[in-house]
Amino acid sequence: MTEVILAIGGFLDVGPFKLIATAARASARAGVGHSRKARLKVKTTRDTSSLRLARLMTLAVASTPTRAVHASSTGSRRHRARAMTRATPIAPFEFQTATRMVFGRDAFARVPSLVAELATLEGADATKNPIFVVTGASDRFSAPLEAMFRREIPGVEVVTFHCPKGEPTTASAEEAIRAAVNARCGVVVAVGGGTAVDTAKCVAAMLTNGGESPDLYDFLEVVGRAQPLTRRTAPFVAIPTTAGPGAEVAKNSVLEAGDRKVSMRHPFMLPSVAVIDPVLTLSLPRDATAHTGLDALTQCIEPYVCCMPNPMVDAISMAGIVAGAGALRRVVDDGSDIDAREQMCLCSYYGGVSLANAKLGAVHGFSGTLGGLLHAPHGAICAALLPHSWTINIAALEGRVSRDDPESAKRVLARYAEVARALTGKPDATARDGVEHIVELVKHCDVPGLGSFGLKESDFPSVIEKSKQSSSMKGNPVALTDEELGDMLRLAL
Repeated sequence: MTEVILAIGGFLDVGPFKLIATAARASARAGVGHSRKARLKVKTTRDTSSLRLARLMTLAVASTPTRAVHASSTGSRRHRARAMTRATPIAPFEFQTATRMVFGRDAFARVPSLVAELATLEGADATKNPIFVVTGASDRFSAPLEAMFRREIPGVEVVTFHCPKGEPTTASAEEAIRAAVNARCGVVVAVGGGTAVDTAKCVAAMLTNGGESPDLYDFLEVVGRAQPLTRRTAPFVAIPTTAGPGAEVAKNSVLEAGDRKVSMRHPFMLPSVAVIDPVLTLSLPRDATAHTGLDALTQCIEPYVCCMPNPMVDAISMAGIVAGAGALRRVVDDGSDIDAREQMCLCSYYGGVSLANAKLGAVHGFSGTLGGLLHAPHGAICAALLPHSWTINIAALEGRVSRDDPESAKRVLARYAEVARALTGKPDATARDGVEHIVELVKHCDVPGLGSFGLKESDFPSVIEKSKQSSSMKGNPVALTDEELGDMLRLAL
């Protein structure tokens, strides 16, 4: 088992990955972002939807793709050495993650000692104030955890809250908060998928913010008053049992509020300790493994190509892409492959760290709105959108952006090519090769289209309008037009 503690300015050393946080590879990235030129729409004769989509689909299977710049097969060794040592400015950035991360097979057994240690450090008393455990609908993981607490912490009391099946909601979060406040709980422990972890984040925050009768809506974005937290959350341990959302190292909680998804967000909401045990993911069904795995991969890819460069995230997200690329197909085909499970847990963790410290893109820009509308699993939505996000973004970069701002287009296409090389293992892979690889991977995972969840073309205008306001959409490497966003949804049906 490997225990890793991350610190700014340090290095990441997990399993086969040892990544020194450096700006050498990423600092030159400026991204297309949302410059005036990137926003320009090119006036053309309007195609019919069928013709336009047919043209876009050929992008994924082009036999003679255009070479992206900076391919590893080009340039001499001397040229590459000069490029690595050339001083380039680094844009200001921030980086945060969970205070402590414990990773490895059978790390779950260490939770009681970690909770006791955390309670002592935070001035809490695990024997006087109950431990509040948030979990899923079953007691698969909570029951053995409760038994370990009672065996290893004499006199401890445990209060367990079971989240309803499905995505986390404001209603279930409020119920959990009331239960924790009424029981005067101290330490909060989440064991489960993203629903349990996101719900527990709200509980931990409300135990120390909002007084005796905390109101969740004081702190929710969009539907609430979006007030910032003023105090650190209660001591909080996150134990994911899926490899996908990366919620255990994200500083926000995403909840369904009616027909939309909203966030509660603050740096204080980062867990005190994240415990990642690949063994806990062995029971995850094939579909859930595929969907959460593709979500994890998306959360590594989108930050790498987003419009806001971050050299720390570049290093971490690329490690996640490499881990996910090698393991996802294996774990979907054989859920008992613990080595592949371990790699997907790394991919998920790296993706969570990446999304917490950089922007995302169109996949997650749409996912919040679609999740609220369709009440479909977040991972399934991301999986359905991922290949078509690549298709639309690359078509825009190679087309109108290349005409309006060729240098920016080259830089971003080069970033996509770097991702493609990591995904395929081919040193000369291009951005289009990456599209083809993602298309085949999603097909292999049997990902259903969004139409199977009830999405209709008549929903597109509303979905597009709401999604354009999301922070994730604003991180997309190119500002997409409404027509391009509609094409992405149409391809994902």
